[in-house]
Parts: sequence; C-alpha cells; structure tokens
Amino acid sequence: MSLKKRNRVEATFAMSSMTDLVFLLLLFFVMASTMSSPNDIKINLPTSRAQKATRPQVAKVSIDNLGNYFVALGKEKPIAIDPESLEGYLSNIQATDTTMYIALHADEDVPYKEVVRVLDIANEHHMKLVVATKRQ
Repeated sequence: MSLKKRNRVEATFAMSSMTDLVFLLLLFFVMASTMSSPNDIKINLPTSRAQKATRPQVAKVSIDNLGNYFVALGKEKPIAIDPESLEGYLSNIQATDTTMYIALHADEDVPYKEVVRVLDIANEHHMKLVVATKRQ
C-alpha cells in the first residue's frame, strides 16, 4: 500500500495588493506633480483696499508711456535710469536688503516687452515683485 501525500505547493501570487500599492503611488505622484509649478514668475496682484504696504522697504520701478525708467527707494524721489543699468542697480539693492521687494508701476501703453524685462530681472535674481494696478 503506497500512500502519496497530497500537499502540493501552488506557485501563484495574489496581485490585488500589489495593484493597490501601484495605484496609491500613482495617485500620490499625480497629486504631487500638479501642486508644484517650477519656473513660474510669481506676481502678487494687490486686491485689498488698504493703502499701506506689507513691508516697509519697497523699491519702486516706474515705466512711463515713453519708455523711460525711474527707480525710487522707499520714500525717496525717483531717479531716471537707463534700462541697461537697471539690473545692476536692483542687484545692488538686493545685496543690501534681501527682504526688500519691488513694486512695478508701468503705464498701460508701455510695450509688453518692457514689463517682461523687469520681470525677468526679478526672477533671475530671486526678488519679490508686485505689479501695481489701480482700482476700477
């Protein structure tokens, strides 16, 4: 009489828990990638009725309708500056005070490339920038 054992080892693998993990990881990476936005120029548009600035030190860059640049530091009188030396002037200001931010006052008739020039300078030197607008 020969007795055979009936204990066979099955070589199967339950994939349901593995697919749950894969879908959770996929969901995590999709949500994490939509929350980050690299290489964006961050602009805070003022929407409050308050007239007081949030920080005491402001470098005001103004561009009139003729394309002339003016820079004022705090409450000082604006001085005329050429566009080529604007980057050096703003980087010197940032070297003295890193908490300072720039308020950009551009006439609505100024070409867009002039505004983008100031935005690029601020983005390149990691400066905080606020675009000034008027209330309707």
